[in-house]
Amino acid sequence: MYEIARRHLGKVVAGAAMAVTGTAVAVAISLPGSAGANGAAGTAGTAGVAGTAGSAGSGGTSAGGGSAGATGQGQAGTTADGAAEAGAQAAGSPPPATVAPAAAEGDKGIGSDPLTDDELTRAEELALTPPAAAAQENVEGGRGPQHLGTVLADPQSGDDSRRAEVRFYDYAKDELVTRTVNLGTGKVERSAAQRGVQPSAHPEELREALELILASPLGKGVKEDYKDATGKQLTSTGQLWFNGDVYRPYREAKVPAQLKECGKHRCVRLVTKVLNGAWIDSRNLIVDLSARTVTRVG
Repeated sequence: MYEIARRHLGKVVAGAAMAVTGTAVAVAISLPGSAGANGAAGTAGTAGVAGTAGSAGSGGTSAGGGSAGATGQGQAGTTADGAAEAGAQAAGSPPPATVAPAAAEGDKGIGSDPLTDDELTRAEELALTPPAAAAQENVEGGRGPQHLGTVLADPQSGDDSRRAEVRFYDYAKDELVTRTVNLGTGKVERSAAQRGVQPSAHPEELREALELILASPLGKGVKEDYKDATGKQLTSTGQLWFNGDVYRPYREAKVPAQLKECGKHRCVRLVTKVLNGAWIDSRNLIVDLSARTVTRVG
């Protein structure tokens, strides 16, 4: 009787083991490729229960970061991986996607192609025609106008030449200067200057505005907020993330007397935050870049 019972128990255990193995294979076939137990895409790890063939009574072995449930099944997991890959190939699954390298940029674009780096540089150089450029000023007060942007100009009927429209701001006269240059002939075909027109601010202008805030007594609050957030002193613009745009007084209910010239002058408002950290409210500080002053509003 004992012998019969022992054999019967052995068959039950063997059957259970086969069922577990069969389930692991079925699950693996249903999953495309390898999948770690933690579910993270692209991570290594077997689809089945990983682990060494240790004692069968262990409480569970970690596989790819997840709980295994029972040890001694490492071989089954490896087999399941192989079955999963074979199943995916048999099903005609596409290979993993790859990112093709960007095509090499030529010196010149064609038609309505965006301006190349070489064309952007050439357009700016052509637009800065001496001696007029020497009398103009950038946002820091240096020689030459402040570059704001360069775009591809609209094509002309019957002429396939590529042209660029270059915009500068001359802080000496508070003028927006727009020049259209023919990239083929190298000539400036049109030039215009406007006052009271304020396009979006350039990053260099925003950085200069932040420099003026930090140098102003009104920047004390920004420095205090930075120290509260980080425990460190704020000494340079490189310690902050910042963005902003032109301050437009016609959108405000009350405009301080010091900002009445904004619109004629180039004025900006910033938003700032600690790098990878908390926001610092600087929206109530308006910088007049033309007059190089900082004014609090609100």
